[in-house]
Amino acid sequence: SGVLPADIAWVAIVLCGFPILLGAARGVILEHDIKADLLVALALVASVGIREYFAAGEVALIMQIGSLLEDYTSEKARRGIEKLIGLKPRTARVRRDGSDVILPADEVRTGDVLTVLADGTILEGQTSIDQSVMTGESIPVDKKEGDTVTSGTTNRFGTFSMRADRACGDSSLQRMIRLAEEADANKAPIVSLADRWATWLVAAALLCALLIGFFTGEFVRAVTALVVFCPCAFILATPTAVVAGIGNAARYGILIRSGDALERLSRVRRIAFDKTGTLTHGRPQVTAFRSLDASFTDDDILRLAARVERYSGHPLGKAVVASFQERTGEDPEPVSDSHTIAGRAVSGRIGGTEVAVGKADYFASLGMSLNGAVEAADEYLGQGATVVCLSHGGKVVGLIALADTVRPEAGDTVRALESAGISCMLLTGDNERAARSAASAAGIADVRADLLPEEKASVLKEYEDRGEPTCMIGDGVNDALALSSACAGIAMGGIGSDIAVESADAVLVSDEIKRLPYLFRLMGKVMRKVRTNIIASLLINVSAVALSAAGALTPVTGALWHNFGSVFVVVNAALLLCEKD
Repeated sequence: SGVLPADIAWVAIVLCGFPILLGAARGVILEHDIKADLLVALALVASVGIREYFAAGEVALIMQIGSLLEDYTSEKARRGIEKLIGLKPRTARVRRDGSDVILPADEVRTGDVLTVLADGTILEGQTSIDQSVMTGESIPVDKKEGDTVTSGTTNRFGTFSMRADRACGDSSLQRMIRLAEEADANKAPIVSLADRWATWLVAAALLCALLIGFFTGEFVRAVTALVVFCPCAFILATPTAVVAGIGNAARYGILIRSGDALERLSRVRRIAFDKTGTLTHGRPQVTAFRSLDASFTDDDILRLAARVERYSGHPLGKAVVASFQERTGEDPEPVSDSHTIAGRAVSGRIGGTEVAVGKADYFASLGMSLNGAVEAADEYLGQGATVVCLSHGGKVVGLIALADTVRPEAGDTVRALESAGISCMLLTGDNERAARSAASAAGIADVRADLLPEEKASVLKEYEDRGEPTCMIGDGVNDALALSSACAGIAMGGIGSDIAVESADAVLVSDEIKRLPYLFRLMGKVMRKVRTNIIASLLINVSAVALSAAGALTPVTGALWHNFGSVFVVVNAALLLCEKD
């Protein structure tokens, strides 16, 4: 009627259309780049020009929905580096002029004597250091004067003073942070298919519109072709399937960061497991206890050791007590005259007799008979376990083996992955014996042990260069570089460090590695849905252009037909929500 109708279509045109017009103009004028927005902008302007407001509003609304879905599934900024503030010490206790002063950690200088943990050398005192977060070594390591310690590790037992060998900015933790940042920055985002093909889509749409207008002499048909050529369904094809896939995975305790991460996970042909905290539980557990004296049974050895270790703060001592409580349902009775030699042994008196738990070399240094403990321990040491001895009345009477045990579901998980065509390997900073033992229990043949974080990343790059996309699964700070460097990374969410979780593409919230086979099956199904949606959307667009050229569609009916394609890809993608493990 010559007056702009104040109907609902204009709400969509104004609210949804203007951002599209601005984006298209910015891309062409400022960035000199043709994106899918340009084709939509042309269709909007042409539809409004011939007063087909419904068609213009429908196209603008569908495109905005697609844009919102892409934003929802896009990669979020990495915040792992900021979260490392929780690991990085804020202050340090430094010995100056005979007394301790508290200084900001950044003011620690090479040569300073510290009474907190940082890169340096122990000057006095003995302790037990948990190095798993940095090296992957599962059993805490005893440290004494002259031994080195690194930042990021945890003092589990004992007190000590140390000399700083590196300034805070050059510590092991800080260097690992910088390497992880660089690896993450080099992982380029995947450009959406619609934008990748935008130049050709715009050229094809304009050519079709011009040809239809030229041969039919009807401008309305040309505009209709532009409307139906808009890649709304094409743009919705990927984000709808990705949203459904991410939603389905979340129901099973798997958080996937983005569509880009999902696409990379779908390409994985090899999985590299970390050992400590990933393939294993990440904490020492009693695996065997054995008497070396006829006067004591095996159960006596565990009971006496638990009594001595009852109030111990050492991780191995806690594991002994926990094992006794689990087996008997009782708390061990206390001992009298309890005494601790940090990093060496724990002793006490039971019925007037001295009983102690410690390493064999400690008892040997006292000149005590080891009673064949060294030979008996070889069997367990060969399995990657740590062995402690029990002495009673001045002689060794038994031993206890402790190890970081493999998760019970590890074997089935590895077999399921191998059956699906995904090879498995073990990359760990732990020693060769412990690595081989864990790999054997999980059914993994390819083992690389004693690896530094940089070496893990190097191994992953080797496979990537061979055309074998590899996924790294880990939990510690020492895995962050590998998680960032791999084609895809999966972190253990329950016990994983902040930087490991933030460096990964997906997170196993409850540390259930048994979900991995389902995750990779689901990723394959998501990508198949994406391909199906893309093909269907293209077929619908091509048929709509042909019908527009024949005059069978007007801009309004063309918009409805075009809308059918969008509904189809959304419904098809939503079926992924029904998938079950």
